[in-house]
Amino acid sequence: MFNYTQSFLIVVFTVGGSLGFMLLLNRIWPWEKRHVHNDVIGWQLSVLGTTYAVMLGFMLYTVWTDFSAADLNADFEANALVNIYRLAIGLPEPQNTQLRGLTRSYARVVLEQDWPMMANDRVPEQSQQLNQKMWETLVSVRVASPPESTAEDHALSELSSLSERRRTRLLQSASRLPAILWCVLIIGGAVTIASASMFGSENTVLHVLQVFAFSMLISLVLVAIADIDRPFQGSVHVSSVAFERALENVK
Repeated sequence: MFNYTQSFLIVVFTVGGSLGFMLLLNRIWPWEKRHVHNDVIGWQLSVLGTTYAVMLGFMLYTVWTDFSAADLNADFEANALVNIYRLAIGLPEPQNTQLRGLTRSYARVVLEQDWPMMANDRVPEQSQQLNQKMWETLVSVRVASPPESTAEDHALSELSSLSERRRTRLLQSASRLPAILWCVLIIGGAVTIASASMFGSENTVLHVLQVFAFSMLISLVLVAIADIDRPFQGSVHVSSVAFERALENVK
C-alpha cells in the first residue's frame, strides 16, 4: 500500500509525535507528581501492552497468511496456463494453434495489464476476455481419437483451474482489513504509547529511549500490516515472476 518513502515518513512522524507528547506531558504534569502514581500506571501499561501485543501479532499473522495464499495462487494460475499450452499440442487443428496462441496472449496481458492495474486498485478485464476465448476454443474441439479425447479432458480441467485461480486473484487484490479493525489497531497503539509516556521516571533520557523504542516498534508493525494487507499493491507485493517464467515456457 505504501512505498518505502511513505513508510519511513509514517514511522518518523509517529515516533516524533510520541516524543513530542511525552515532552509536553512533562511540562504540564511533571514527573515528580506522576511518580507517586507509577504503581497504577505500570499496572495499566502492563495490561494494555499485553493486550495490544496479542492484537498486533494476530493481525500481522493474518495478513501474512493471506499474502502467502495470494502468492501461491498466482503460481498455481501460471502453472495451469503452461499445462494448457502443453496439452493443446494433443488437440486437432485449428484449435491446437488457436489455444497455444491464446495462452501466450494471456501471459502477456497478465504481465503488461493485470499486474499494473491491480497495483493501482483497478479490475483488469482483457484477461477475462482471453479466458472466455480459451473456453470457446476448447469446447469447439471435435475429437477423432482417444489421445485427443484425453488431451481435451485434461485441458478442460486445467482451464477450469485457471479460471478459478484468476477469480481468486482478483478477489485477493480487492480484499483488505475492515476499517473497524484499523480503528482498533490505531486507537490501541495511541492509548498504549500514551500510557508509556505517562510513566513518571526520574531519568528523562531513559524514559525518552523507552518511548522511542515503543513507538517505533508499534509504527513499524502497523506499516508492515498496511503493506502486506494489499498483496498486489505497495512496496511489498506478490511478484509476477511466475507469469514471466510461464511466458518463457509457452514461447
